[in-house]
Amino acid sequence: MIVLIAATLGGGDSSNGGGRSPAGDSKRAHGEVHTPKTYVVQSGDTLTSIAHRTGVPVARILRLNPGVDPQILISGEKLKLR
Repeated sequence: MIVLIAATLGGGDSSNGGGRSPAGDSKRAHGEVHTPKTYVVQSGDTLTSIAHRTGVPVARILRLNPGVDPQILISGEKLKLR
């Protein structure tokens, strides 16, 4: 007997299957992606969560914001994304 269990953590398809969508969703009609110029850090954010939310890789966020300590993000801090 074989049992297959699959799960997804959102982001695979364009339907919103109950997943959380950020207020400034970066996807536009026809699959175009728009990267905002900046992102304001919210309480509980990590660079990884910001990267997932905005579509900007962590390495790029770090390169554009050399003074940012990735271990200590401050709520209200503005990060450059492009």
